[in-house]
Amino acid sequence: MKLQIASQLAIYSVLELVAEPNRQLTVADIAAKYGISTNHLAKVMNVLGRAGLVRSVRGAGGGFQFCGNARRTTLLDIIEFFEPRASLGLQVNVRDGRTAEEAAFDIVLREIDDSIRATLGSITIATLRDLAARERSKSTVA
Repeated sequence: MKLQIASQLAIYSVLELVAEPNRQLTVADIAAKYGISTNHLAKVMNVLGRAGLVRSVRGAGGGFQFCGNARRTTLLDIIEFFEPRASLGLQVNVRDGRTAEEAAFDIVLREIDDSIRATLGSITIATLRDLAARERSKSTVA
């Protein structure tokens, strides 16, 4: 499975905002950390804003804040704003007159797709934030 860049940027952005809930972060702040285009990230933030996951604070000291629930918002919730439904799993070329082997393989791929969706739907932003904190502490100790 390969996610589009927009999906990855959305997850990274939400993680940054959740890490500092009382602070507004600008698109430039987040883009600089990940070495990405501010224009591309602004489009991602616009989608997240329309979805109600982030809000924009205007004026001096403005930026974005996460306004969702980090313990309830899952990776799948975010990814679905940027990925076509069919692209999350493995795809097979379905054609008329498939053989039994092709049909069986399609069943396996659908099961894998269901597993991917279940996994992404079970991992919350809070869980990923905590995992990132553990990874960060490992790198500072080493």
